Amino acid sequence: RIGKKKQASYRIVVAEKRSKLGGRYVEDLGWFNPHSDQFNLNVDQVKYWISQGAQPTESAAALFKRAKI
Repeated sequence: RIGKKKQASYRIVVAEKRSKLGGRYVEDLGWFNPHSDQFNLNVDQVKYWISQGAQPTESAAALFKRAKI
């Protein structure tokens, strides 16, 4: 989660399962702003990580579905 109070924006990242929630991540794949309903994803990297066995969360999977990935 990034952004000001009551104006949250979220990063879509690849992280190890055992890492802390706000801790280090492997790679930044994009962002999502729920207030304006806009998002930006690096499609090539998303496909790469899914092919390597990464499992998206439910909310990330919904964004990927909207982006037709």
